[in-house]
Amino acid sequence: MFSFFKKKSPAPAPADAVAPSVTAPATSAAAPAVAPVAAPARQSWLGKLTAGLRKTGSSIATVFTGTQIDDALYEELEAALLMADTGVKATEQLLEDLKRRVKDSKTTEPAAVKDLLAEALAELLAPLEKPLVIGEHQPTVIMVAGVNGAGKTTSIGKLTHHLSNEGATVLLAAADTFRAAAREQLEIWADRNRVEIISQEGADPAAVCFDAVSAGRARGKDVVLVDTAGRLPTQLHLMEELKKIKRVVQKADETAPHEVLLVIDGNTGQNALAQVRAFDDALQLTGLIVTKLDGTAKGGVLAAIARERPVPVYFIGVGEKLDELETFSAREFAQALLS
Repeated sequence: MFSFFKKKSPAPAPADAVAPSVTAPATSAAAPAVAPVAAPARQSWLGKLTAGLRKTGSSIATVFTGTQIDDALYEELEAALLMADTGVKATEQLLEDLKRRVKDSKTTEPAAVKDLLAEALAELLAPLEKPLVIGEHQPTVIMVAGVNGAGKTTSIGKLTHHLSNEGATVLLAAADTFRAAAREQLEIWADRNRVEIISQEGADPAAVCFDAVSAGRARGKDVVLVDTAGRLPTQLHLMEELKKIKRVVQKADETAPHEVLLVIDGNTGQNALAQVRAFDDALQLTGLIVTKLDGTAKGGVLAAIARERPVPVYFIGVGEKLDELETFSAREFAQALLS
């Protein structure tokens, strides 16, 4: 449950067949939802997430310190949610849902309303909760995009680390030939994770991707992770280059890219939503990685994304260390935000 990816279950093999190099752990329908071995690590990470979202949560929590549930409470809550970059549409939906829950439960204490809000937020965020599936294709080609400074290359390094820990073989493609030292940065991550990398100084980004996908297939890799140049949606020539990379990858493997991920900075609030719209329109995104949630006062942006452009959030990050990127859980996020 807590792995960074969900390996597609292979078809039943003959008794004398050789086991595949990467497999998902067998699970039982009767097994507990949270494996005891994984619980301490997950709890530690949830503590970091809760601490990281404290700036957002504290501004909302002060609303529930009053003595009665009235129009003033809902008005203050509306203002707090908007300040947290929840967005107008998501805020309206949450308030409407919350009022219904308060009425149905006959709640009379403001402090209890916070728990009902957490339930409403978790329900709103639920469509974003989806695992990254590895194994339907070999290699699974993952194209990663994002604006400068969002933490794209670092997220690729973290994702490589955890995919490798789960037994997947990873090949990196240094297709960011636009930014100075980008190739060297990715090579450092490749070295740290002890994985192979395809890079060519001064080469066309699309050509690097073609070579990487071809090499990944020839070498039997499970995953090819493509790092693209950071760009703003307004840089039309760079957005066109992204589309070109996607087309060229399809020439190397007509089913690829199998995943197109956008890395967004949780500190940017509504700008993150604008980025999701722009990159989704250009590339048809399949998932998001949300970074830098530690210390932000704008953690409500995920609610805005869920309401207006519900691209799945595969991972969220709360720090720079390799293990500070985890799978997204709607309920955990809602509870951490409002704890």
